[in-house]
Amino acid sequence: MENITLKPHLDLLVFSHLRWNFVFQRPQHLMTRFARSRRVYFVEEPVFGEAAFASLDVVGQGDGLKVVTPQLPRDLSASQAREELERLVSELIFQERITDFVSWYYTPMALPFTRHLYPQAVVYDCMDELSLFRGAPAQLVELEEELLGAADVVFTGGQSLYEAKQTRHKNIHPFPSSIERAHFAAARDPGLREKSRRPADQARIAGTKVGFCGVIDERMDLELVAGVAKLRPDWNLIMIGPVVKIDPASLPRASNLHYLGMKPYAELPQYLSGWDLAILPFARNEATRFISPTKTPEYLAAGLPVVSTSIRDVIRPYGEEGLVYIADSAEDFVRAGQSAMDGCRKDAAWLKNVDAFLAPRSWDSTAAQMEKLIARAVEGESFEMPLSAGLALKPWTVAQPVLSRSLRA
Repeated sequence: MENITLKPHLDLLVFSHLRWNFVFQRPQHLMTRFARSRRVYFVEEPVFGEAAFASLDVVGQGDGLKVVTPQLPRDLSASQAREELERLVSELIFQERITDFVSWYYTPMALPFTRHLYPQAVVYDCMDELSLFRGAPAQLVELEEELLGAADVVFTGGQSLYEAKQTRHKNIHPFPSSIERAHFAAARDPGLREKSRRPADQARIAGTKVGFCGVIDERMDLELVAGVAKLRPDWNLIMIGPVVKIDPASLPRASNLHYLGMKPYAELPQYLSGWDLAILPFARNEATRFISPTKTPEYLAAGLPVVSTSIRDVIRPYGEEGLVYIADSAEDFVRAGQSAMDGCRKDAAWLKNVDAFLAPRSWDSTAAQMEKLIARAVEGESFEMPLSAGLALKPWTVAQPVLSRSLRA
């Protein structure tokens, strides 16, 4: 790809179903990087409360990034909420003097209140198949079809999701979960295991530590977790992350099961440094059909042996490359976990292969490749990246530039 870049005067208006201060993941990794060279406005889903009037909370996060949270009165109807959100987005554009921008969508549910915008280009970063998640809105499938028709470039959060959607857009590219290698490689530092540097809540747990880090929701195989804890009472299962969309009372309980809650991204290497094994105990259901767990490369960068259930984007490439063990039943999971601890920790060749695999992968590289594709879209072109699995891409039309209709009068 020739050296084409996105002009720094182009702002990013990002519409997300995830909150900025939730688990630090794909949107946060990418937008902190884009904000180094341009203004980024990360617009969250609205918060409904007791306020009499709709308003915006705009909070700076350093560099050029601002998190925008619409505050809406609780008693609004769906149509009133849409009208207020449309007005607030236009107000944001006016107050921040946004003239040329790219609209970036993580959720099709933002379309109803942003159709009035005229961005230089529309990006759809489809990081998950949201329609398969528990509680997905009924109109999501229809709105995604509309968004795919409006988008100038589409990214997917994994290879399997790309394969499922590749025929639905002419300019679509897979960008699986990437890695901040240096951040997680710090977990390999023996100094982090010193008593004075251990996280207090984990330091109280003695013996073999088997850890999971991520969102605990309907994608988690709770029966498997309970089964592993029962089969190996000498293993302490440490579960780090928020519990969402499921009743906390439904979580399995045992003396060797420890739920430590959500931790800041900066502290994760300290927790991982104390683990003997990392796990990805995902259920095999509709919600996990297309996931590409960010934790896979992060665990490996930390130098941890990993066992996962048979998630497609973990099997390929990590399982096929011999970097991760794959097992589904509790019995097989325990056997694989013991083999991983006995083998990987003592196998210098395994760690060397891990490092070689991760070396070309980084969020910096992902953001740079995305930026080139967006720049092409702004110019009314598309480009076939090596990741695009040989698709013959044709030019794709961009939307008309300038302001929202409400600000042009």
